[in-house]
Amino acid sequence: MIIHLIDGTYELFRHFYGLRRFTKDKDRPFGAVVGVLNTVLQMVEEDATHVGVATDHVIESFRNELWNGYKTGEGIEPALLAQFHPLEDALAAMGIAVWPMIELEADDALASAAALASDDSHVQKVCIWTPDKDLAQCVRSDRIVQVDRKSKAIRNADAVKTKFGVAPVLIPDYLALVGDSADGYPGIAGIGPKGAASLIGRYGSIEDFPPQVLGKRRDLALLFKKLATLRTDARLFTDVDGLRWHGPTARFSTCSERIGAPRLLARAANAFVTRR
Repeated sequence: MIIHLIDGTYELFRHFYGLRRFTKDKDRPFGAVVGVLNTVLQMVEEDATHVGVATDHVIESFRNELWNGYKTGEGIEPALLAQFHPLEDALAAMGIAVWPMIELEADDALASAAALASDDSHVQKVCIWTPDKDLAQCVRSDRIVQVDRKSKAIRNADAVKTKFGVAPVLIPDYLALVGDSADGYPGIAGIGPKGAASLIGRYGSIEDFPPQVLGKRRDLALLFKKLATLRTDARLFTDVDGLRWHGPTARFSTCSERIGAPRLLARAANAFVTRR
């Protein structure tokens, strides 16, 4: 079986701003939610059998206690923020396994789910559907891959090494040095992507750098590495078969009406009947 893990928060942002091109800033209350449901439904129509979606129930996480500048929900448009929780409810109503994260982030859930699924001998491949460079650290050979829906790129371990210049397991070290503006930490001044890849290629992980390489900045680099390292200890499920899609639940009828997309019910029901 192939396990498909989706970054629900990324998809919600993608659909919200994608719709803006057509709605001229007149946001539909659940437009992005409907967009995500369509995306997930398309995947099951194309024979995805085991699907899980991770979401940020709140933006803040334990990392905010480690670094004052770490990302928060501040600045997220109210029309977008108002769709976070309805998305989680709609996914569950459609029968999709959904993990709304508090304290941990959606990325941590994806990393945890990938680790859990890859430990199952019945799993042939795990696909993590997000372009987020953080998730590149989860890639393992051809067994756990990262899929960029927009560019249609599928990155195995070799592709991650080609893109970033370091192996997947060293992505946290790489991000610690170059920083991640989306997550709110700046990296180490004066070290860019090429410099970071060169240092890591020469010395390995930051812990193994000679003291003179970073000097007094070593502790800061290690803090950034902690921010960049995804947690894999979230016990999201005990059996990968819990991710198998069994069709929409009884409440999806009401849910699809409420979000203004009643045709999704028939489409979901048909997708389930067709695969049986």
